[in-house]
Amino acid sequence: MRVQAYGARAGDKPLEPLQITRRTPGAHDVQIDIAFCGICHSDLHQVRAEWAGTQFPCVPGHEIVGWVAAVGAHVSVFKTGDLVGVGCIVDSCKHCDDCDSGLENYCDGMIGTYNFPTPDEPGWTLGGYSQNIVVHERYVLRIRHAEDQLAAVAPLLCAGITTYSPLRHWNVGPGKKVGVVGIGGLGHMGIKLAHAMGAHVVAFTTSESKREDARQLGADEVVVSRNAEEMAGHTKSFDFILNTVAAPHDLDALLVLLKRDGTMALVGAPATAHPSPNVFNLIMKRRTLAGSMIGGIPETQEMLDFCAEHGIVADIELVRAEQINASYERMLKGDVKYRFVIDNASLAG
Repeated sequence: MRVQAYGARAGDKPLEPLQITRRTPGAHDVQIDIAFCGICHSDLHQVRAEWAGTQFPCVPGHEIVGWVAAVGAHVSVFKTGDLVGVGCIVDSCKHCDDCDSGLENYCDGMIGTYNFPTPDEPGWTLGGYSQNIVVHERYVLRIRHAEDQLAAVAPLLCAGITTYSPLRHWNVGPGKKVGVVGIGGLGHMGIKLAHAMGAHVVAFTTSESKREDARQLGADEVVVSRNAEEMAGHTKSFDFILNTVAAPHDLDALLVLLKRDGTMALVGAPATAHPSPNVFNLIMKRRTLAGSMIGGIPETQEMLDFCAEHGIVADIELVRAEQINASYERMLKGDVKYRFVIDNASLAG
């Protein structure tokens, strides 16, 4: 099946209209007509070959929402017309300890939604900047939000689960003081989720201009991290810090804000490494510096249900396909509040 898509033919080329092939649905497959697809920072890194191993043509996109168009003979959980989503995972080995634990995101055989090996044409997965996608039923998520919120639900499939998973894993909730570093695509979701979980939320930003925005997102306090006095006022006070910044920066300035046994989890993925932190900032208070990557399928469904129950969606700007390249440039400048989402109907021209 030939469908319209948007992708790049080389790392130094802009994204452009393409035609791609999708497989015929197998017995356990779900075919999805894509309504909207979010634009993630990872898309830009991969399509511009800033991360190693990009295969071209590259069609990014792993924040996918739409309607079921067809199901395979053995699919019983989904039916035509259902509102569904697909995130960063479209396959895994299905039998390792990680998969058995519902943590497919850590499976060594995880297949990402784009740029991972597949028997399908052209030999690697092609993502959601396209009219439709065919995915094994295990990796399809049910969406319970109202249909008019669908575009704003799309970023939950990456930005939402990337922030929800560590907040859940480190037991964020009432009585916990939680920092969220960076108020962008990931950070704005982290603030909303931590607030809905009942934590005392402190947002960290380098921009004085984002102070009021952070409060509107649900932050109880806002710290401008360039202000040494404001930073010092929070020394040794945090149970958990969620660091969403996707650029190398000084981790020590944040580690010293953790209590004894506090944890800072990194979820931002910079193109080059952070400066190494001072070991003494870890060992003197038994602090933990950790990482977290998206979430498994059961937890992603849990996150979507939590967001539907609490009325949480991303703050988005809807764009047409021909605006994707300009959106990438604006994203690099931080000129979006807080996530671009593609109207996939515009792929038809």
